[in-house]
Order: sequence, then structure tokens, then C-alpha cells
Amino acid sequence: MARSDLLVSLVRASASGDRRAVRSSVEAIIAEERSLRHNGLADRLTAALGSPINGTSSASPLATAAPLMRGRDYLAELKPRRKLSDLVLPPQCRSNVEELIEEQQRSDLLRSYGVEPRHRVLLVGPPGNGKTALAEAIAEALSVGFFVVRYEYLIGSYLGETASRLRRILDYARTTPCVLFFDEFDAIGKERGDTHETGEIKRVVSTLLMQVDDLPSYTVLIAATNHPELLDRAVWRRFQLRLALPKPGPKEIREYLAHFAKQLNEPLGYKVETITKQLNFESYSEVEQFCIDLRRRQILAQGHCSLKDIVASQMKHWTQRVGNSAQIEKS
Repeated sequence: MARSDLLVSLVRASASGDRRAVRSSVEAIIAEERSLRHNGLADRLTAALGSPINGTSSASPLATAAPLMRGRDYLAELKPRRKLSDLVLPPQCRSNVEELIEEQQRSDLLRSYGVEPRHRVLLVGPPGNGKTALAEAIAEALSVGFFVVRYEYLIGSYLGETASRLRRILDYARTTPCVLFFDEFDAIGKERGDTHETGEIKRVVSTLLMQVDDLPSYTVLIAATNHPELLDRAVWRRFQLRLALPKPGPKEIREYLAHFAKQLNEPLGYKVETITKQLNFESYSEVEQFCIDLRRRQILAQGHCSLKDIVASQMKHWTQRVGNSAQIEKS
């Protein structure tokens, strides 16, 4: 059952004729019901959003609700598995993320004082250094759905189509507590003053700005970009947290490998310093792939080969791989 304060807000908004406040209150009730797994009621409320208010609309509830529900079609829902404790993060970044999680988990206390938790985060950094992993870890910590925007469905070829689909995505996100993740955010948040961009991208950015401002605080919007210089300045200002995720140095790679080694049932046979120095990883994604390769070979060996030998073999493969990549880049 919805909280009493939401019901009171709904009644007040209805009595005053504030249709926008009515919609916001209903969306908050829907989000709460979904968080309680009352999906049947949540779906009925979603459909009822299209019902006439004070006789001012003749639209069918199902007809109005259909675009809202279709917003789900442009999203991939992933089950968050990564934990914040599994990630190697800059100290200030970790501190900021932990504060965000605490604010979301204690949002009732904040709201009792008239304050909303922060819920808009921009992650900046080169590819392969944990932006998606961090968004997933935040969803896992909050125990909410993790939705990733699918650009192959979002970007349309007709005038106004992308902006319309974007609006549907954000409308849907309002109806359920979640982490909504935009990777490669510069694809839709580009600077409107860029003379090389079309009027369509400017419409998309304008839609984005209006919709983001209206997102409730239980919808955590996380955007990631490798090119922050391309973002529209007004879009940039919408984010309450802007976190940098730089390339890892030797210290961070050693920490990552040490954490991985603790999860194995036998010693690596090599110091993490030796592995780090020899392989010269460029990103966390490379370190992760190396660790996955080790674990895969360890499982398949079924104890017939020591982990030390497996590590030696994989280090040899990775050294050759890095050498081949360097050769390709030179050619």
C-alpha cells in the first residue's frame, strides 16, 4: 500500500487542479508499488494515468499508457552483480559514491526535512576503466533495477523520433526505482552550439534537459562519457555529481590483482608486482580479462595443472598479444 504522505500529496494536487503534481504523485506511488513487487497494481495505475481528470481529457487510459510502457522497449535490464567493494576507485570518487548511496537509502529522513537525495551522476574517463561497472555496483548497492539505454533502438531516422523515444524512456523510468544508465552519453548530449550538428540533435538535447529536470530522486540517472568536452554546457550542469575515472596506475592494478587472488583457492605463484610490471595493463578491462582467462583455465584444468603454470602460460599469451597490438598500431 502506498505511503500516506504520497496519498495526501495526490489528494492535495487533485483538489488544487495541479495536473502536473497529480502525475508526479501517481508516478511516485507506482514506483513504490513496483519496489514492493506489486506489479499488477503498478500496471493498473500506469494505465490509469491516461484517465480523464475533471473531464478535461477523452483519451483512453490504455492508449495514453501505451507509449509509457513502450519506453521499456528501448532499455536493456541487467541484473547487477558487481559490488562496490569489488571495484578499485580513486578515494574521493569512492567517498562521493558512498555518500550518494547513503542519501538514497535514507531518503525518507532527508525528505522529512524537505531535502531530496542526489540522483544525477556523470562519469568521465577513458574507455575500459569502470564507468559501466560503477553504475552497476550502485544499482546493486541500492537493490534496484539496472536499465541500460539501447542506442540502436533509441536513435531514429525520422524528424523528432529520437526525442520522442527519449521522452518515453524517461517517462518509464519515473515509474520504478532504478538506475538508468546512458553510456556514450555524448551521443545525445552534444553541445547545441556545434555548427556541424543538425537541428535534430538540438531537439534531442532540449528534450533531455526538460525531462531530466523532472526526474524524481528515486530514479538515479547515471551518464558516462569518454568525451566530456563534447557535452552541452546546460547538460553538464544538470549533474549533481561529476566523477572522474582515470586510467589505473601500477598501484591500482596491483590492488585489483590482489583482490582477485584472494578469491582463488591456491596461490598465484607470482607476485602481483611481477605480473603488473611484465604485462603493463592499459585499463581495468584488460586486467579483468586477464583474470577471467586465468579463472577459466584453472577451472578447465581440474587440478591437473598448477595455478602457477597457468599464470605463466597466460602471461606469455598476453605478452604476445600486447606485442601484436603494438605492431598493428605501428603498421
